[in-house]
Amino acid sequence: MAAFYELRQYKIRPGKMAAWLELMEREIIPFQVAKGAVITGSFRGETDDSVYFWIRRFESEEDRVRIYKDIYESDHWKNTISPQVGELIDRSAINVQRVVPTRMSAAQ
Repeated sequence: MAAFYELRQYKIRPGKMAAWLELMEREIIPFQVAKGAVITGSFRGETDDSVYFWIRRFESEEDRVRIYKDIYESDHWKNTISPQVGELIDRSAINVQRVVPTRMSAAQ
């Protein structure tokens, strides 16, 4: 299987965008990169402070499974990061799409 991307869109709680971006940039992205995740983009809504999405790239499904395990089953994620996430985003509104680049995409 070819590489694929995971587009993750979150709904940020009212008034929490600055805190969310701080957590992502200080803690979540560096932690996930250290575990082998490839983060290809991080975005916020231009005019809507409830919109945030980011993109991760995986070489294969086996790669995704290994990285997910290393991140989400770690004590650091469970005890330090995850409790903060729930305070800043609406977990019930998380939207995750697996996407593959088209033939003409620069993201191949």
